[in-house]
Amino acid sequence: MKTPAKTGVKPVRKRKKAATILKGGNPRIAKADGDAPVQAYIAKMPGWKRDIGKRLDALIVRAVPKARKAVKWNSPLYGIEGQGWFLGIHVYTHYVKVAFFNGASLKPLPPGASKSADTRYLDIREGDALDEAQLAKWMKQAAALPGFLGPRP
Repeated sequence: MKTPAKTGVKPVRKRKKAATILKGGNPRIAKADGDAPVQAYIAKMPGWKRDIGKRLDALIVRAVPKARKAVKWNSPLYGIEGQGWFLGIHVYTHYVKVAFFNGASLKPLPPGASKSADTRYLDIREGDALDEAQLAKWMKQAAALPGFLGPRP
């Protein structure tokens, strides 16, 4: 049996596939606008968090039918055209964080404070009951306010 001659050309190595779940359980989804990337993100949410993602997405669509969707910074964002983003979702190891970007103006205030004076959070843990009526009120209020336009350079 003959051995192949050395050609000096290195063999092509297959690239490792990028992780689809980041540390802490947050799905890795490429930046993109529209419903499809948001649904891809939700589909990759691990375990019980996927059901929370589905419920939140459906509630946002019902409460704010004109909401536009995108995935940016590995998080689904919901916004109003020309106003910016009013809400974002992010997965952590033990909970799903809902960010209301102008949440300090909501009544009543969402419970989670932020380093940003404007942002308020709601952390949803496994087994938590969702007050969908209150969430819908916050979503409608947040959509009516100026939103987050993105990180500043």
